[in-house]
Amino acid sequence: MNPADVAQSAPLAHDMSLFGLFWQAHIVVKLVMVGLLGASVWCWATIVNKSMLLSRTKREMNAFEEMFWSGRSLEELYRSLLDRPTSGLATLFVAAMREWKRSFEGSGRGVQSLSARIDKVLDVTIQREVERLDSGLLILASIGSAGPYIGLFGTVWGIMNSFTSIAASKNTSLAVVAPGIAEALFATAIGLFAAIPAVLAYNKLQAEVGKAQSRLEAFADEFSAVLSRQIDERIALAA
Repeated sequence: MNPADVAQSAPLAHDMSLFGLFWQAHIVVKLVMVGLLGASVWCWATIVNKSMLLSRTKREMNAFEEMFWSGRSLEELYRSLLDRPTSGLATLFVAAMREWKRSFEGSGRGVQSLSARIDKVLDVTIQREVERLDSGLLILASIGSAGPYIGLFGTVWGIMNSFTSIAASKNTSLAVVAPGIAEALFATAIGLFAAIPAVLAYNKLQAEVGKAQSRLEAFADEFSAVLSRQIDERIALAA
């Protein structure tokens, strides 16, 4: 074998570092990797944002429940919250008290149906609060479900490109095949890197939203019962 044939058959040097695998990959595989890395950053930003929001909402719920059951009058508590931004249980309280005061400070008509209207207001407010807490979680679900498939697409494309290069070079040694396959599998690894935290965080945050929703519904039932008793008392006095 002459030196030219030896040089032609010798495998090219490949950089097997993570950066080298990315840089040597096909342009389509590079785009897949970049998209998955961007999705991973978006995923972690969503996780941090929603975790902080749910933690803050939980603290505000605890603080409001302490104030609500401390024995302060409903009017005093309502006035203290009226001009402040509220969330969670405080939002339910303000919405129900606003409907209460509209009925009694107006013409006084429709008191018989006030309890039903307050229940409706509470239901709508709960729905809005849950939507606020739940917003953004769809991103995690989408990344968790689609990330591995997008990475697999990059892997399949990379392997196809590697096999095409192998056929053109007519060299099937492991030293020639392995770098191309490693570059392709790197896309799947990045897809899993983005998807696994997204799935775990989605399940955890969804459970926290469910707990918050249960607290909102429980407080709405309790507060509706309190207002219903006061409505019955006022109707009895007016009769």
